Amino acid sequence: MTYLLDTDILSNLFRRSPSPSVLRRIALTPVDEQATSSINLGELYYGARRLAAGGDELVERINSTLLPNLRVFHFDLSAARVYGELRAGLERAGTPIGDADTRIAAIALAQDLTVVTANTRHFARVPALTVENWKE
Repeated sequence: MTYLLDTDILSNLFRRSPSPSVLRRIALTPVDEQATSSINLGELYYGARRLAAGGDELVERINSTLLPNLRVFHFDLSAARVYGELRAGLERAGTPIGDADTRIAAIALAQDLTVVTANTRHFARVPALTVENWKE
C-alpha cells in the first residue's frame, strides 16, 4: 500500500511540536510506502513563501529533508481523466471540494493510493477514495 501524504500532514512535520501520532505513523510506515503529489508540494512551497520570516529556511528544509525521501506523484493524463469525471460528479451531487483537493484525490484514485489527511471532511465526499487520518 502506498500512502499519499496530504499538505496538512507534511506541514505538521515542520512544526515546532509535530503531532506525536503523525510522527509515530511516519516512523512505522516504510519509506517506500510514503508519497505525496506535486499539488501538495506546491501548497507547501506557497505556504513557505507566504511567511514574513523564515520562508527561505523552510523551503530549504523541504528541499533537503522531504524531497530526497518522498516519492512524488504528478498530475498526469490518467489523473486528468479521473479529475474531469470526479469534479463533474461532485458538482452534480452538490458536494464539490476545492480544486486542489479534487486534483489530489484524482491522483490518488488514478494511482490507487490512500490519502493521509486530517481534512477527512472534504476527502470523504470522494467515492471510492481510501482516506486515513494519522492525527487521530
